[in-house]
Amino acid sequence: MRVLVTGGAGFIGSHLVDRLMEEGYKVRVLDDLSAGSLKNIEGWLGNENFEFIKGDMRDVEIVSKAVKDVDAVFHLAANPEVRIGSQSPELLYETNVLITYNLLNAVRNSGVKYLVFTSSSTVYGDAKVIPTPEDYAPLEPISVYGAAKLAAEALISGYAHTFDFRALIIRLANIIGKRSNHGVIYDFINKLKANPNELEILGDGTQRKSYLHISDTIDGIMKLFEHFLNGEERVDFYNLGNEDWITVKEIAEIVSEEMNLNPRFKFTGGVDGGRGWKGDVKLMLLSIEKAKRTGWKPRMNSYEAVRKTVREMLEENI
Repeated sequence: MRVLVTGGAGFIGSHLVDRLMEEGYKVRVLDDLSAGSLKNIEGWLGNENFEFIKGDMRDVEIVSKAVKDVDAVFHLAANPEVRIGSQSPELLYETNVLITYNLLNAVRNSGVKYLVFTSSSTVYGDAKVIPTPEDYAPLEPISVYGAAKLAAEALISGYAHTFDFRALIIRLANIIGKRSNHGVIYDFINKLKANPNELEILGDGTQRKSYLHISDTIDGIMKLFEHFLNGEERVDFYNLGNEDWITVKEIAEIVSEEMNLNPRFKFTGGVDGGRGWKGDVKLMLLSIEKAKRTGWKPRMNSYEAVRKTVREMLEENI
């Protein structure tokens, strides 16, 4: 099978590319390298089953070229920064919604049979049911990022039903691991390198969320894709996360411990009841029962995933 991975030089995308190449797929990557890095996929450059296209998905011609002669698209390209929505909503629209629209128009005019989209737990907003299942409603995002992901989901669903291709939408919890260049662990490590005596923590530290290691994530995406190929659903939705959750303060303690430091924690107090920023979902735990029925389950819990990620990032010397 020939596949296109948008955002394939990024954090999650490059790990997915590694797995697809190892399993014998013919892989094409489209990435503008704004958030990703060629370093993440340099081992495949020159391989006869691998092709890299540097391009911005806001350019319709580049997207049309990228989908040519592929059977499936893994759409991971997106601006990964949730916080940027309050400062630059137009950028989040362009780099999440518009590029998805451009991709879908290219897909409808090609022979693509399957589209896999990495969505986000942020589409649920402040869910009143925890763990939150895929059929939770109403979906009420509280960030522009979450809204952009939900808009992309809706476009994908509409296009799949109208133009006869199948779509798998995977709502991810917080994904962590090596090659990540943003997020709370990345921020804490860099803050402590700059000042080992004090660690600023956004919010009140009680924000509690589910974290999934990248290795479990890629296992999950591949298992869900395999299961989806054997099914008949036109559009299907799955949560992918962990069965436990961890507070920001506990993450700070693990990072400090792994760096052999004992800093003073300085909480900013946050906004809207202790959130790190406007639009920050304070409590997030996804129900993964549906994903587990396919035979997948995470090997590491949130605490183990955080500790492993800290060690990986320190080894990478971020």
